[in-house]
Amino acid sequence: MSPATGPATGPATGPATGPGSHAERPRTDGVRRPERWLLHGARPVARWLIRRRYRVVVHGAEHVPASGPVVIAANHTGIIDGPLMAIFAPRPVHALTKLEMFRGFLGRFLTWAGQIPLDRMQTDPRAVRLAVHVLREGGVVGIFPEGARGAGELELFHRGAAYLAMTTGAPIVPLTMFGTREPGGASSSLPRRGGTIDLVFAAPYAVDAVSWPRTRDDVGEASRLLRARMLADLQESIGATGRSLPGPLPAGQHEPDPGGGVTEKSA
Repeated sequence: MSPATGPATGPATGPATGPGSHAERPRTDGVRRPERWLLHGARPVARWLIRRRYRVVVHGAEHVPASGPVVIAANHTGIIDGPLMAIFAPRPVHALTKLEMFRGFLGRFLTWAGQIPLDRMQTDPRAVRLAVHVLREGGVVGIFPEGARGAGELELFHRGAAYLAMTTGAPIVPLTMFGTREPGGASSSLPRRGGTIDLVFAAPYAVDAVSWPRTRDDVGEASRLLRARMLADLQESIGATGRSLPGPLPAGQHEPDPGGGVTEKSA
């Protein structure tokens, strides 16, 4: 796999974890950690149920550190990407999930399963603090840098993964998913029954923890370098699995995006 380390981006500290780290900025000492009981306890049953419908193959599970804070950053093509990440990663994952999903019974289920609601249309300090809290307590946070479902080619790449890593010192484990949406399928469509889904974890990418204040330029540069690494991992995963991405969404299926990410043109 591609090199496992990234460059330092500013005055660095060690991983900002443990009870005392909650007093660092952004402060997370007043934040309640997301629920864990369903996320931890229900994963074996959830895996069994999903494998009754799909053949799920996990590659590179050994790349996910067995302990300590981890950010898993994945491409995003289908509606089941978040559940697959949370259920089939080697460790339980608190995934940042769009706020619109937290309605009715589904919203309650996502809350019980420890997922983190994210308002993608504006800066969401609560979601950031929840994610940082999980990492400071040695947990795993999942994030989709593209921000919305699409072709999964990382054309648009938001800065959240790099920011979380710089704030906590957590390594970033890239994840490439194949088969979670059929070619030409709608944004909310499911893959065909019996299809194969591949989850490919790559070697961790290290970003040094940077003490407050962290500048927008620092985070942007770290994000551009992370995107380059994930693009290389994507190509390597395509070669290793023989899989391909589903292509763009049908016309009219694209969700609005507030911008502010690292785009293909700016990388």
